Amino acid sequence: MKIQDKNVVNIKYTLTDNDKNVIDKSEDGTFGFLIGAGNIIPGLEHALLDKTTGDNFNVSIDPADGYGEYNDALIHKVPRTQFPPEMDIEAGMQFQGQTPDGQMTVVKVKEVKGDDVMVDNNHPLAGVQLNFAVEVTGVREASKTELEHGHVHDSNEHHS
Repeated sequence: MKIQDKNVVNIKYTLTDNDKNVIDKSEDGTFGFLIGAGNIIPGLEHALLDKTTGDNFNVSIDPADGYGEYNDALIHKVPRTQFPPEMDIEAGMQFQGQTPDGQMTVVKVKEVKGDDVMVDNNHPLAGVQLNFAVEVTGVREASKTELEHGHVHDSNEHHS
């Protein structure tokens, strides 16, 4: 069966940057998702279309089709008073935060200047060329429940 919109797909993959650093991997073949539901980055989803179980391929995804271009406008100055007073804040630290519309986000401390903390709201992989080595380990039709919920369920219809 060729991968199409609304199929459940399982893959093995290794993700590297352009310097061949491994960013992420899933080697057991159980990483599954629903095509067309926004569960994975658009570039990888597009590259999977028309593939079938057993296919192996490499694909390089531009930032625009991955986690987006790096955006300097997402760097913000936050008063030191917004962080726990007993905590020693340093560049590179990450914190969970909330966007103005209530979405949870992870922010990274870019720099500490006196009473100001510069935080970066870009995704850690924004601006990064993503190189995938992929093996398709399974393709099937999505169940009615999976289509309704927009994600994969296990065989007992529990979330996975």
